[in-house]
Amino acid sequence: MHVLITYDVSTISRAGQRRLRKIAKTCLDYGQRVQNSVFECEVDPAQYVDLQHKITAIMCEDEDSVRFYNLGNNWQTRVDHFGLKEPLDTDGLLLV
Repeated sequence: MHVLITYDVSTISRAGQRRLRKIAKTCLDYGQRVQNSVFECEVDPAQYVDLQHKITAIMCEDEDSVRFYNLGNNWQTRVDHFGLKEPLDTDGLLLV
């Protein structure tokens, strides 16, 4: 399934700055950054639960906001992209 994750982390304090970095790093373990605080992740149901658990354990519910948008398996018909940074085709050939 394809998941879009967005977050807004308070960075007023050093603790908030650390939370911001940890959430971004956790998201990178599962997908790709498409904007500063927006990630696209291709995960199976178990990974989705694990990812939600990891991120909610990092965030501060009184100061931060995280949203998970489950776009499902047929996400290509639900996303229109314009401009730079073409999305990564996770089903295609990837050469490193």
